[in-house]
Parts: sequence; C-alpha cells; structure tokens
Amino acid sequence: MSDTEDVEQAGFDAIADSAQKLYPGQEGLFYRTVIPYALGGNDPLDGVEVWKSERGIPHWHYITYGFSELYEKESNNEAESGYGFELTFRLKRGPEEEPPAWPVNLLQNLARYVFSTGNVFGPGHHINCNGPIALETDTKITALGFRRDPEMGELDTRNGHLRFLQAVGITSDEMDALMCWNGEKFLAALEKNLPLCITDLARSSQMENAAFQKTWQTGMEEDGSSTSYLYIDKVEMALEEERAYLCLGVGHGRTLSNMLRARVGKGRDLYLYGAEVAIQFLPGDAAATVEDDLLILSLPEHVLAELSMVLQRHTGVYPLSSFPLTIELVPTEITDQNGKVLEVIE
Repeated sequence: MSDTEDVEQAGFDAIADSAQKLYPGQEGLFYRTVIPYALGGNDPLDGVEVWKSERGIPHWHYITYGFSELYEKESNNEAESGYGFELTFRLKRGPEEEPPAWPVNLLQNLARYVFSTGNVFGPGHHINCNGPIALETDTKITALGFRRDPEMGELDTRNGHLRFLQAVGITSDEMDALMCWNGEKFLAALEKNLPLCITDLARSSQMENAAFQKTWQTGMEEDGSSTSYLYIDKVEMALEEERAYLCLGVGHGRTLSNMLRARVGKGRDLYLYGAEVAIQFLPGDAAATVEDDLLILSLPEHVLAELSMVLQRHTGVYPLSSFPLTIELVPTEITDQNGKVLEVIE
C-alpha cells in the first residue's frame, strides 16, 4: 500500500485497528453499505462491524464507520474528525450464530438523523425511538441513552480526534427518569444492574427496581436535571386577560412535574416545546409574559410546589390558587407504530 492510500483511509484503519486490539485473534463481521451515501445511497455510514464479546455477559458489539472522517480530511475542524464520534451498540447474545441485522438499521437511522439535522450525540444524551428499537418485537426498549463506550474509549487519527459513544437501549420510563437527572450518572447507575449497559430486549424497566428508583430519586434531588428542554407533541398554551392556560396530556404531567422540580427547583430554566408551542419556566418572582410567541412563566418556590402537585393529578381542569395559571390535563393515548391505541391514561 502506498503512503497516499494509507492517508486516504487513515480514519477507517484507525477504527479497525482499535477494534482489533480489543478483540485479538477474532475477525469482525462487516456490514458494508452497498451504495455509498456520497453517490446517492440511503445509508450515511460506510458500514457497521460486529464483534463477539464474552465480557459482562455474552453479547454482540456493533461499531460504526462513518460519523468520523474515514478517508481524506474534508472539514475545517482540525481538532475533530467529522462529527467527532462513532457509535457502538451492545446487544445480549442468544443462541444465534450470526449477529442480528436490525441494530445495523438502527445505527443507520441514527446516522440519517445526525446527517440531516446536524445535531450530534454526546455522553448523557437521549433519543426517543417512538416505538420498539427492534421493529415488530415485543420489547419495552423504546429509547436510547448515550455514554462513552468504556472499552473503546477515545481515539486520535490523522483526521482528528473522535470518541466512541455507546447507544444504550432503555425503556420509556427510564428515558423520562434520565431526563430528570444527570444522563451520565443515570447510565452509570444503570450499569450496576446491567453489565456494560448491554441492551437486553427481554428485560423489564429498572424503574420497577426499588433500590434503583431510590438511587435515581436521591440523585435527582441532589443534582437536579442536566436536560434543559422537554418536548411534548400535543401541548397547547394561551395568555388571556393576564391569566395563562396550559393544556397537555395527563400521561406527560408527572414527567413535567419532575423536570420542573429538577430544573426550576435547582435555579435553572426549563423549556417546554410542542409542535407549535414554546414555554419557558424559570425561577423568580411570579410573572407570566409573552415574548415573540414564547410564553415565559417565572415561578417562585410556593408556586412551583403547587404546580408540581397539580401536574400529577388525573384528567381535569385545575386553576392554581397561588398564580394566574390554569392547567388542563386531558387523556393521553398510547399507540403503536401503526396508530392503534394500546392504552388510554386518564
């Protein structure tokens, strides 16, 4: 191989060498993209390599190639390679001889999100997959949290620095809990019960574990939340005659209540976004104003306490006694990916 060829795939080789050092004597299975993204293909990643690991519990270890610059240096950022990371995913291994292909599709979908929006992942981040992470699978794992892969770590290449982020499968209530605490600390606590945070599609939520829930509750109360925003697709707001109105599904009320206590209760602001709505909650003297279609609610401690309590109630209309704000909680429908209603929370 010539020096020019070596430079042109320096990033690719650096990842491959790092994986080979972790799994000496083993040959990884490489799922290569058929039509490159640069030539009009649908898959942004050049490929995903899978390794067989016995650490923690037997599992498949998926490693991406393509978030970083694999070949020639193209970006102006000399310090980082491409987006500055590659993703990994660890899946509990069953009796199968070959690794399942669906995680490859999952990782490509994450790449489509990053490449189309420019939003990058980092330690402590999360994303809602809006359904089972493995399609047509009876699993409670419907979201992902991100942490530093403890074995792959970070890497310096000729194209810049990158770190390996592990995508961890979590349940919807675990995602809500992660948002209300520090994401990295939440996943670190999760690892104490789930070795290497290996994704197990058959597992139940750790929020059903009393000891884990106590750890989360204590952490949330001590640290507050590192997440500054909450998105709810169906939320409405208005400010009429100096009184604010907020309408949302009762199923989201408890999460918003926890987020408010973990953000505003710790002296930080919280943004609530809907499809056409933006609300900022912040600590301070009681006030409700609108600036550029943003409803700003300033909440002293006694108002925050009442609002947090109201948000945990059932369907109904609740005017606050301590603040010119009325909360309307409406039934929340839980649906599958086809829109079929599975449950109604009232």
